[in-house]
Amino acid sequence: MPDIKSVRQDMNIFQRAWHRIQEFLRETVGELRKVSWPTRQEAINLTRIVIIVIAIMSIILGGLDWIYARFFGLILGR
Repeated sequence: MPDIKSVRQDMNIFQRAWHRIQEFLRETVGELRKVSWPTRQEAINLTRIVIIVIAIMSIILGGLDWIYARFFGLILGR
């Protein structure tokens, strides 16, 4: 039985590329089978948390932007 290295050397560039793509896809499917996917309710709750955090951060950053704009407007006389 020939070793993998000698078999790969016999392949042309397209065969080697196709072989690598197939190997990548096999490994990807294997890894995805190991993933612990959240339930629908967990995904909904996590999405809500993300939206709330984004809203809070946008309010904070918007407020800071407004404060700095007013502050520098006073300093520069605009």
